[in-house]
Amino acid sequence: MARTTTFKGMPLELAGPELKAGDPAPDFQAVDKSLQPVTLASTGQGIRVFSVVPSLDTPVCDMQTKKFNDEAARFPQVSFYAVSMDLPFAQNRWCTSFGVDHVKMISDHKYASFGENYGTLIKDWRIESRAIFVVDHNNVLQYVEYVPEVAQHPDYDRAIARLKELAG
Repeated sequence: MARTTTFKGMPLELAGPELKAGDPAPDFQAVDKSLQPVTLASTGQGIRVFSVVPSLDTPVCDMQTKKFNDEAARFPQVSFYAVSMDLPFAQNRWCTSFGVDHVKMISDHKYASFGENYGTLIKDWRIESRAIFVVDHNNVLQYVEYVPEVAQHPDYDRAIARLKELAG
């Protein structure tokens, strides 16, 4: 059976697996806002938060990324990433415009590898669905949230609570 998300009630098919807490974090191939390669290994060995958004230039994605930028300042020992299909140039422009400097940008536009491996790629639109993944120092998923409606916010409180448990 195909996995789906919705956008304003309209079902959209997702590519890739549905991951769960306890699963190994899949590798991926993407680029950062300077066009440098990014893989799971290159994100380091500590606790990492991957905040996945359809596009930074939409209100919910904008708020989600700013929220995690604020949280990143409270958790300096954790690496925060925002993953989208936005071009690296657009990600850089957006970060500069809003002073977002604690969240590192990952663009999945070239390979769609993150979306396919983490189960967030909306096939027909070739954008990411909204999700949050918290990965521990052993590359194990400790928190997974697939937001069922793209236009809704994730459960920030649950994600941050899990992060506090892990990071102290």
